[in-house]
Amino acid sequence: MKKLIVLCCALLCAISTLQAQKWHTDFEEAKKVAVEKNKKIIIVFQGSDWNGLCIRLNKEMWTNPEFQKYAKENYVMVKADFPRRKENLLDKEQKAKNNKLADMYNRDRVLPLVAVLDKQGELLGTTGYKKVAVHQYIELLDFFETSK
Repeated sequence: MKKLIVLCCALLCAISTLQAQKWHTDFEEAKKVAVEKNKKIIIVFQGSDWNGLCIRLNKEMWTNPEFQKYAKENYVMVKADFPRRKENLLDKEQKAKNNKLADMYNRDRVLPLVAVLDKQGELLGTTGYKKVAVHQYIELLDFFETSK
């Protein structure tokens, strides 16, 4: 019986981790949520299906349970993806939204680029892929708020 209870708890934790991080694709919606919940915004500019560093950043940070928990509590996450594979191509509307975001925050079209904004959309700082522990990446993202 104890094993069954432990197994059920582990399963519930795994399910909650999978649902821990909500990615927005509409920046205006994300800003509304950020104001409502008093959170900063992170925009991740990525080439999810072709850029090696974007893929590594996803595996090492965005899907990490420690980062997901922290992000859920502190950030509104926005994904601006620029895929190349035919099966992953975005519709025209989403592509236009992502290009508009890039015009605002990533004019050089650097990938990956992680932009940290305040809740009104004011840029606090940018970074990219870093080969560091999750807690160090979180510290870097949080540093942008304190450095302004």
